[in-house]
Amino acid sequence: MPGDLEFQLGRFLVILGVIIVVAGLILMLGVKFPTLGFGKLPGDIAYRGKHGSFYFPIVTCIVLSVALTFILWLISFLTRR
Repeated sequence: MPGDLEFQLGRFLVILGVIIVVAGLILMLGVKFPTLGFGKLPGDIAYRGKHGSFYFPIVTCIVLSVALTFILWLISFLTRR
Protein backbone atom coordinates (compact mmCIF):
# COMPACT_ATOMS: atom_id res chain seq x y z
CA MET A 1 0.00 0.00 0.00
CA PRO A 2 1.37 3.44 -0.82
CA GLY A 3 0.28 5.06 2.47
CA ASP A 4 1.78 2.36 4.70
CA LEU A 5 5.34 3.70 4.44
CA GLU A 6 4.23 7.22 5.36
CA PHE A 7 2.26 5.84 8.33
CA GLN A 8 5.26 3.88 9.60
CA LEU A 9 7.55 6.90 9.21
CA GLY A 10 5.03 9.11 11.00
CA ARG A 11 4.73 6.65 13.89
CA PHE A 12 8.52 6.42 14.14
CA LEU A 13 8.83 10.21 14.28
CA VAL A 14 6.15 10.47 16.98
CA ILE A 15 7.88 7.81 19.11
CA LEU A 16 11.24 9.53 18.60
CA GLY A 17 9.69 12.85 19.62
CA VAL A 18 8.24 11.35 22.79
CA ILE A 19 11.64 9.87 23.69
CA ILE A 20 13.34 13.24 23.15
CA VAL A 21 10.72 15.03 25.28
CA VAL A 22 11.08 12.50 28.10
CA ALA A 23 14.88 12.79 27.97
CA GLY A 24 14.59 16.59 28.12
CA LEU A 25 12.26 16.43 31.10
CA ILE A 26 14.64 14.09 32.92
CA LEU A 27 17.53 16.47 32.29
CA MET A 28 15.47 19.43 33.48
CA LEU A 29 14.50 17.57 36.65
CA GLY A 30 18.14 16.64 37.22
CA VAL A 31 19.08 20.32 37.26
CA LYS A 32 16.15 21.30 39.51
CA PHE A 33 16.70 18.45 41.98
CA PRO A 34 20.43 17.72 42.26
CA THR A 35 19.75 15.44 45.23
CA LEU A 36 18.38 12.83 42.81
CA GLY A 37 22.00 12.06 41.96
CA PHE A 38 21.60 12.13 38.19
CA GLY A 39 25.15 12.35 36.88
CA LYS A 40 26.71 11.87 40.31
CA LEU A 41 26.15 8.21 41.03
CA PRO A 42 28.63 6.12 43.03
CA GLY A 43 31.19 4.75 40.60
CA ASP A 44 31.33 7.82 38.37
CA ILE A 45 34.93 8.85 37.84
CA ALA A 46 35.91 12.32 39.07
CA TYR A 47 39.47 13.62 39.27
CA ARG A 48 40.41 17.09 40.46
CA GLY A 49 44.00 18.18 40.20
CA LYS A 50 45.85 21.44 40.63
CA HIS A 51 45.53 22.50 37.00
CA GLY A 52 42.32 20.88 35.88
CA SER A 53 39.65 18.33 36.45
CA PHE A 54 38.22 15.31 34.69
CA TYR A 55 34.75 13.81 35.11
CA PHE A 56 33.38 10.72 33.39
CA PRO A 57 29.93 9.50 34.51
CA ILE A 58 30.46 5.81 33.68
CA VAL A 59 27.77 4.42 36.02
CA THR A 60 25.29 7.07 34.90
CA CYS A 61 25.97 6.06 31.28
CA ILE A 62 25.37 2.39 32.11
CA VAL A 63 22.11 3.15 33.95
CA LEU A 64 20.85 5.31 31.07
CA SER A 65 21.85 2.64 28.56
CA VAL A 66 19.92 -0.05 30.41
CA ALA A 67 16.87 2.21 30.80
CA LEU A 68 16.84 3.23 27.13
CA THR A 69 17.37 -0.37 26.03
CA PHE A 70 14.36 -1.44 28.11
CA ILE A 71 12.20 1.42 26.79
CA LEU A 72 13.09 0.67 23.16
CA TRP A 73 12.54 -3.07 23.71
CA LEU A 74 9.14 -2.32 25.24
CA ILE A 75 8.19 -0.11 22.29
CA SER A 76 9.33 -2.82 19.88
CA PHE A 77 7.39 -5.47 21.80
CA LEU A 78 4.19 -3.42 21.86
CA THR A 79 4.32 -2.51 18.16
CA ARG A 80 4.91 -6.09 16.98
CA ARG A 81 2.10 -7.61 14.98
